[in-house]
Amino acid sequence: MLDHRPFASIGQFRNDWLDAHHHFSFGEYYDRSRMGVGSLRVWNDDTIKAGSGFDPHPHRDMEIITYIRSGAITHMDGLGNRGRTERGDVQVMSAGTGIMHAEYNLEPEDMQLFQIWVVPAQKRVQPRWENREFPKVAGGLIPLASGRQIHAAANPIEIYQDAAILGGVLSSGQSDRYELGRNRAAYLVPTRGRMRIETSDGERIEIAPRDGLVVAGVETMALTALDEEAEVVVADVAL
Repeated sequence: MLDHRPFASIGQFRNDWLDAHHHFSFGEYYDRSRMGVGSLRVWNDDTIKAGSGFDPHPHRDMEIITYIRSGAITHMDGLGNRGRTERGDVQVMSAGTGIMHAEYNLEPEDMQLFQIWVVPAQKRVQPRWENREFPKVAGGLIPLASGRQIHAAANPIEIYQDAAILGGVLSSGQSDRYELGRNRAAYLVPTRGRMRIETSDGERIEIAPRDGLVVAGVETMALTALDEEAEVVVADVAL
């Protein structure tokens, strides 16, 4: 099953410093048909103006994964953590029993990110924050954050759920096959470059940058970069 969600069709919120697009219901945007996929609850595509950001606010019992599309984000929290995460890298915050944090764009230019929320299987864990650099050369999907044992050898940042966030770069014409499984689903969003997605059931679709696509009920899917180098982020979740 393929469910294509063109970028122009998803929710939007805008103020003087934030231009946010919501793949699933979030804040003032509500669509009962778009409440998430499995444990994946939020996928926001945010552009944050230079010198602005999210002031201190609380979270609890949520895995919050931030993938930086351009620029850099500076994180500060009530545990004393402070860090800067750059384009192509990822930060993970397990909110657990509760955490107060702020996220600022302290750079001279606007920045873009994906903020992804996964509902944890284990609640009231000790809050934590971690960021990490990942390879940026073409070569297929890499686990960025995962709670799945099959990804342990890649040493991703741990999350408390049978789920994974993967990222990858494909050169023009390059393909990568991913083993999904019929009891699982993927939600994928290209950050740049058009892509073709083909499933083991013979379904095929082409999607544009920032479009969303649900892939469910198939054993495998193949991702192919079309006219140019493509970059994609994928959430793999149990159903």
